[in-house]
Amino acid sequence: MNAYYSTLSGWLIPFSRMMAANQINEQQALSACGISPNEVLHQESRIGIEKITKLLQYCNQRLPRQDVSVQVASNFHPSVFYALGYAMMSSSTLKDALERIARYKRVVSNTCSIELIESAEQVVFRMNIVCHEGSHTPVIPDIVAETFLATMVQFARDMVPGDLHPVRVCLMAADQGQTFLSEFMGCEILYGQAMNAVVFDSEQASRRLITGNSLLAQTHEKMLDEFLTRMDKNDLIQIIRNKLCQLLPMGVPTQTEIAESMGISLRSLQRKLQDKGTSFTDILESTRKKLALEYIEQPHLSLGEIGYLVGYSSVGNFNRAFKRWTEKTPGRYRNQLSEQIR
Repeated sequence: MNAYYSTLSGWLIPFSRMMAANQINEQQALSACGISPNEVLHQESRIGIEKITKLLQYCNQRLPRQDVSVQVASNFHPSVFYALGYAMMSSSTLKDALERIARYKRVVSNTCSIELIESAEQVVFRMNIVCHEGSHTPVIPDIVAETFLATMVQFARDMVPGDLHPVRVCLMAADQGQTFLSEFMGCEILYGQAMNAVVFDSEQASRRLITGNSLLAQTHEKMLDEFLTRMDKNDLIQIIRNKLCQLLPMGVPTQTEIAESMGISLRSLQRKLQDKGTSFTDILESTRKKLALEYIEQPHLSLGEIGYLVGYSSVGNFNRAFKRWTEKTPGRYRNQLSEQIR
């Protein structure tokens, strides 16, 4: 049986705005692409990716410049992604938002995963598109990948102060000789590449978002974690992260306790994690680091309270762990955050 590839029907919101701006009859467009009006009314539902693809192509044929990708992007708002969109907007920095998109992309669509590749100079936001079994052809065509990357650039510009332009954009598509995409992106477009990606300068990626709010980000992230757990009860790593977030304020749970709470043996837990290329220690470390970096932005929490919330009974142990994660003490890190805000 072929897998069903879908995305949130909330995508129809920027499509609707784009069609209205270009005098494209929305009812005719939806009907021609096999999209029911009910799918527009209930944006939290899923819609087959083939319908979204047809709608993109339908609209593109009716635009003078055939620039539907940037027109949809120009009408994009993060709320299209619901809880993920609000978590994106409340993220501390652009890099933080990109990491959340990568972590929770499955909430929006199962057509691709996102990989964030970091170096000292650059942050690469890369799409890894799923392929159909048997034919090994991508489940989304070039026009869909182009549209998604354009929306991510639009999001970055809306949320980051100052003039933001990517370093470059890489596309697997062939060069059609059009200029609208490079004009929109404000950077070089490399066609015929081995990946679809947007490359941001590290300084840009570290800029604080104008809507950043770590407390709100945590709230929405809990909703996303619960959603993913319901969505895939076999996602072992996600389940362990959720349990750690719940239990760390009461002390670090042991692997045995986690295994028992999941109804499996310790040996089975260790074997399953090994098969996924990770370990309980790795998941614990990454979860503590992530929580600590979010808590430290909340000024009402003392450093001692933060250490307690991530499972450290000793301030000294917390300080050493934090310095291992960031190469800075918690106090210095918080002071530098305060200076950036000023």
